Amino acid sequence: MTYLIIGLIALILASLAGALIAMMRGDSLSDDPNRSRRMVRALTLRIGISVLLFIAVLVSYQMGWIQPTGIHTR
Repeated sequence: MTYLIIGLIALILASLAGALIAMMRGDSLSDDPNRSRRMVRALTLRIGISVLLFIAVLVSYQMGWIQPTGIHTR
């Protein structure tokens, strides 16, 4: 399960990088609709992966596959 979580976080970061590249590429004075479309698609993908990661963590906790390891207080 740890590898799945790490993989999803890597996909989130790759999607953010794709959106950054789409935003920075090209002339800043031109209004290229394809550039905006690529950026919106990358950010939408990031939101979908983030929701999937959240659901995967919740299901994993409910199934007992992961355990919380916070700071123990007395």
